[in-house]
Amino acid sequence: MTTQQIIQQEMFGTIYQKYREGLSRYALWKINDASLSQDLVQNTFLKAWNYFVKGGNVYSMKSFLYHILNNLIIDEYRKHKTESLDTLIEKKGIEELNTNDHEHLPDILDGRASTALIAELPEKLKNVVYLRFLKDMSLTEISAITGQSKNTVAVQAHRGLKKLKSLYNNNYLRAI
Repeated sequence: MTTQQIIQQEMFGTIYQKYREGLSRYALWKINDASLSQDLVQNTFLKAWNYFVKGGNVYSMKSFLYHILNNLIIDEYRKHKTESLDTLIEKKGIEELNTNDHEHLPDILDGRASTALIAELPEKLKNVVYLRFLKDMSLTEISAITGQSKNTVAVQAHRGLKKLKSLYNNNYLRAI
């Protein structure tokens, strides 16, 4: 093994440690299956490694990895069979609230309600809003992942946030 190969392996190990957790959370959010999401993340790093071994250059590692993962998720959606609502509820389960923090409970509930409403957005807006506001990615990174222009991503983020506010207000008013 040459010195350059050892350096490449160490660099890639660092990249793996830095981005593994974020990629895993993103895949889990999209797929709702922990073992499948871990497999997709592993495949993402395998594909990235193969690209580097062939001599490929990357300008933004984060967007490159998310782009690969996003393509793998799309492939999974295409071959994924539909499941009943009961099966999905059993898999997801019900998350318990931490009621020890009474002062922040309204903020926690509002945040969870807003996050849950993202699923009701149109698919085009849902991905951009998730990446922009929950993953805190820049417009440039999102445009690299989605393959759209930065301006298009900015417009979709604005429209998605506007729609999310509307959905939140409508649900809040119905609850009262």
